[in-house]
Amino acid sequence: MTRIALCQIPVSTDPSVNLKRAGEALARAEGADLAIFPEATLTRYGRRITGLAEPLDGPFVSGLARAAREHGLAVIAGVFEPGDDRVHNTAVVIDAQGAVTAAYRKIHLFDSFGAKESDLVAPGAEPVVAEVAGVRVGLITCYDVRFPELARALVDRGAEMFAVIAAWGSGPLKEDHWVTLVRARALENTMWTAAVGQAPNPGESSDGYGVGRSMLVDPLGVVRADLGTGPGVQVVEVDQEFTRTARATLPSLQHRVMAG
Repeated sequence: MTRIALCQIPVSTDPSVNLKRAGEALARAEGADLAIFPEATLTRYGRRITGLAEPLDGPFVSGLARAAREHGLAVIAGVFEPGDDRVHNTAVVIDAQGAVTAAYRKIHLFDSFGAKESDLVAPGAEPVVAEVAGVRVGLITCYDVRFPELARALVDRGAEMFAVIAAWGSGPLKEDHWVTLVRARALENTMWTAAVGQAPNPGESSDGYGVGRSMLVDPLGVVRADLGTGPGVQVVEVDQEFTRTARATLPSLQHRVMAG
């Protein structure tokens, strides 16, 4: 069993506020092996991200690393890294000793529903599977979840679980899309999927980012936990023995036929 804390926090424009909230969430994640935070935990989206982006040895990630070490659990969280002319939207992985062990730069940028993430963010190029808390975790960021080929590439790289982090935009049908897509990625890959989104932040609500609905979905697509819309931390269990049972019943990965 791997115990995972789904850390659904509201995100401020101020990184120091977000670091404090992350520390408070880790204090509530007693007994977890891994805590997962949303996309853009460093700061909310907006043009400010180009000025607030930090390298992975900067104060925000260093603060998360200290908190991870203090509480003795690994962390996955979304940050912004400086780039050449745009920033990178990065999922950083920190182990329980406070070392940065992996980073994934979001590949699919949210140029949809009237947004243009690519104005500010440069895309990554490589899928990433990180060994963390004894599990090989495939990293997926927000809009990425709409692209099943990325999830399948992570399976081919040996992922045993997906971590989906998001600052999901609100709007007609958007929450339904989130739930459907997260469940689909879990079911089609018979894969435990821990999906963590920003909680709505009433003080920052005008940008529309953050619908909550952090979930743990099992390899047969069943939602084992759903945090709803409010802030919260919930510790859940991922059982790889259930993955083996599910894949014996539904061996769809073995039945893959490459079209063409």
